[in-house]
Amino acid sequence: MEKYYYLLIDFFTILFPLLYSFDKRANYYQWWPRLFPALLFGGIPFLIWDHYFTVKSIWSFNEKYITGIKLFELPIEEILFFLVVPYACIFIYACMKYYFPKAENFKWSKTVWLILAVFSAGMIAFFYQQIYTLVTFSLLILLAAYYYLNVKKWHGYFLLAYLFSLIPFFIVNGLLTAIPIVQYNDIENTGFRWGTIPFEDSFYGLALLMLIMIVLERKKD
Repeated sequence: MEKYYYLLIDFFTILFPLLYSFDKRANYYQWWPRLFPALLFGGIPFLIWDHYFTVKSIWSFNEKYITGIKLFELPIEEILFFLVVPYACIFIYACMKYYFPKAENFKWSKTVWLILAVFSAGMIAFFYQQIYTLVTFSLLILLAAYYYLNVKKWHGYFLLAYLFSLIPFFIVNGLLTAIPIVQYNDIENTGFRWGTIPFEDSFYGLALLMLIMIVLERKKD
């Protein structure tokens, strides 16, 4: 049973969003034609990143808790992770657009992107020798700059959805790192953790979602 732990985490991560994709309020299933290309756009670069970090032992996977099926040296569960987690997070975003229509009036999104860029630059300045930290916050600087220069109404929904998504994030990543299924080489990160979760992970997830959203909402005002 233990070898299915990661697979079960993937399954329960997507179960609720998938079941409620056909709810008439958010109509999430209607997003699928543009959602799946966006998931591929964001997921493939991160899978390449994931593969490189796995090969270089920046992180690794506990063989005890995975099925052993691998593709390009990555567990199949890890590949699925890059589909189910963004799918679930963007489901939250779809719900935000329905339940919080006034979020598009949020006036401080540009300030948020500026703060994110400055914070990322500071992290790089102090932790440039840690590759996980360096790559994560370098990408965030680029994405924050793009969002800063291309402010859209949907940014308010996205920021609200990201805050809500931190709740399942801490549950899912907490399980992955506490069991542990995913193991990190702390020499290559700040060493600071949210419980058992590396500090960089929450920003890694943010970067993934920001990249996906560029495609998902590319035609929106």
